[in-house]
Amino acid sequence: MKVMVIVKGSEKYEAGALPDEALLAKMGQYNEELVKAGIMQAGEGIHPSSKGYRIQYTDSKPKVIDGPFTEAKELVAGFWIWKVKSMDEALDWAKRAPFAPGDAIELRPVFEAE
Repeated sequence: MKVMVIVKGSEKYEAGALPDEALLAKMGQYNEELVKAGIMQAGEGIHPSSKGYRIQYTDSKPKVIDGPFTEAKELVAGFWIWKVKSMDEALDWAKRAPFAPGDAIELRPVFEAE
């Protein structure tokens, strides 16, 4: 099964703060473990919402809204796509991720043609 792991944003992330070198190194090692185990299919960080857009669909033409967007905790800072045998396996890997206290990730199964 495929699982999308969504890394939630924060106020620091929205302000453009990057993780320190130590955390980047730990995350690099973690990503290498995921790749070696055949779990990681894709993974990227994304820019803050200030560099993004939303499109709101209406009965008339779609409306483009410039970032930044409110509620930083509801935004996405990055993602992984993992191929795992089960959600339990995905949860086991997720618990090992080197995030700081207060950070959050969300795991969601990806629809696949069966």
